Amino acid sequence: MSSAYTSISPDKPSRLVGTAAAPALSEGAAWHRCSDIATEDNGRGRTVWVTQARLRIKGIASVSLKILVATLASVLLAGVPAGAESQDGGPLQLEAKILLGHVRGRIDHMAVDLKRQRLFIAELGNDSVGIVDLANRSVIHTISGLKEPQGVGYEPTTDTVFVANAKDGTVKLFDGNDYRAAGQIELGRDADNIRIDVAARVVIVGYGKGSLGYIDPVTRSKVRSSPLKAHPESFQLDPDTNRIFINLPGAHAVAVVDGKSGRQLANWPVEKSGNYAMAIDRERNALLIAFREPPELGVLELSGGKSVATVETCRDVDDLFVDASRKRIYVSCGQGFVDVLEANGAAYRQIARVPTVAGARTSLFVPEMDRLIVAVRESLAGPAAIWILRPRP
Repeated sequence: MSSAYTSISPDKPSRLVGTAAAPALSEGAAWHRCSDIATEDNGRGRTVWVTQARLRIKGIASVSLKILVATLASVLLAGVPAGAESQDGGPLQLEAKILLGHVRGRIDHMAVDLKRQRLFIAELGNDSVGIVDLANRSVIHTISGLKEPQGVGYEPTTDTVFVANAKDGTVKLFDGNDYRAAGQIELGRDADNIRIDVAARVVIVGYGKGSLGYIDPVTRSKVRSSPLKAHPESFQLDPDTNRIFINLPGAHAVAVVDGKSGRQLANWPVEKSGNYAMAIDRERNALLIAFREPPELGVLELSGGKSVATVETCRDVDDLFVDASRKRIYVSCGQGFVDVLEANGAAYRQIARVPTVAGARTSLFVPEMDRLIVAVRESLAGPAAIWILRPRP
């Protein structure tokens, strides 16, 4: 097998060097990192896709070298050594990997049936929802034939799984026991995040160019809606005040809505871009907003939206959770990390950056099981899988 070596830094150009049997890139060809894309400076060549990266490779004759280049590129984009999946003695320990089978494309949000210990995975790129038995750590069922499922939620009082489909704008319902189809509700294009308000017995779905839809899980019908200025991304419910906080990245704002009437109460402008992920730290009365540009966590006062602190995070954040028992925050990023933050007065500080896989940006923290679940999409690094991370201590 021919060999090649390289000195790669995620922050500066690097050059691949080869042997006579496996020639290097053309003289002067450098690889640069720009967000999640690596490109060659000059010349033409074939295109190889590595997770979210496009690599132009010139003058490579050896198949083994192609594989090596792809692996090195994945390492470059993640910014960590290959195989560094968990940190011994760190705040998150890799406990298990559950392979999902041939699930192609992007994986979006997840939900859990606590009674049965089953995980629901919106496999958007595969037009399916995977169902994993967490106790036995295996896939037990797949709901196929969906239309770009983005959001999924489990409503326990009616034992129903709700799936929001982006492509046709439907919310499809499935029986929580045998997963047979149980109806559907027409909402509108780009049906997305789902939240279950068990106390109020309502299912809330973000969709369209700017709406929240409220579904009665008993009658299985939409009962009202809240108009918004832009498409809603992550939104969180505050049971103490019956308010709903909604990220509107298209409007550079956070909307505040009354959960009972659906009426908008406030609009909090934000200066940064890409406010997709959100969580509430109730102990500190803080609203946590993860921005993608620049990549940082913003801390807002829950009462009036005043910005009180920021902290840098990994790139391409898609999910954000509060571990109240440990006073920690978990931030999952497509860059290939989970950032672990710790409360420090009114602010937060990073205590660890735990490597995952480039493109693994969606996650779910389940306090009742004390586990963080990370969805890993299929790539050259390996098949699609669910990683179970155990918080420590």
